Amino acid sequence: MRAAGSTGYGVVTVRLPAVGAQSAIEWTDATWNPVTGCSKVSPGCAHCYAETFAERFRGVKGHPYEQGFDLKLWPERLHLPLQWKRPRRIFVNSMSDLFHEDVPTSYIKDVFKVMAAADLHIYQVLTKRAERLAALAPQLPWASHIWVGVSIENRRFVHRADLLRTVHSAVRFISAEPLLGSLTNLDLTGIDWLIAGGESGARRRPVKEAWIQELRDKCLAAGVAFFFKQWGGRTSKAGGRNLDGRLWSEMPKPVAERLQLLNSVGW
Repeated sequence: MRAAGSTGYGVVTVRLPAVGAQSAIEWTDATWNPVTGCSKVSPGCAHCYAETFAERFRGVKGHPYEQGFDLKLWPERLHLPLQWKRPRRIFVNSMSDLFHEDVPTSYIKDVFKVMAAADLHIYQVLTKRAERLAALAPQLPWASHIWVGVSIENRRFVHRADLLRTVHSAVRFISAEPLLGSLTNLDLTGIDWLIAGGESGARRRPVKEAWIQELRDKCLAAGVAFFFKQWGGRTSKAGGRNLDGRLWSEMPKPVAERLQLLNSVGW
């Protein structure tokens, strides 16, 4: 394993996901964390995997998570995507939330400038702070390879989808993970992709099959790509991801077409 702070792709730095490792997340290829650390805003945050990971290293001198899960900006990581020559789908800030209230607006704009410039890749920006996303969106460059999503864990937070609809992104998506209740009242108008999944870990809250099926059926009716990530369990892979006898790994149409093109030229 490379030392803490290594930025090389091709080495699976499993213990240091903040640095730009290949990702085991089924719907992405790599992670890029120009910000780490966060704070809880809704029930989906209760058993945050990123916090659990980061706090293991609080106080370990020289470790990327010496500060635990306290929010930290990493400007030295900003230009990593420009160094990656092989196209990939990049989950932005898997260990934070780019639209956290303590991330300066100027820094968010810097992240977007890099994404706009490094247009070889597809960027997946996911937030629970839909209000700040909607407020800042008009100031940001929404290039076709930058798409944005909000997390919605139960029916109390479906308003995040309304705010997402105001963002002029080529692809808008919803992450219903961990899914903690029925989303009967979720409106999928203007949404391109929905990811659903159960919670993992020792204190996981159970997901009901009917909740997942309901979302799948909503997507089918609305023509929205549906991706079922996991049932959850002690570990993320423990319960598998088979739903009603098959895997659901649909991608939003513009992304699917781009991936097909990249594959055709030997991506």
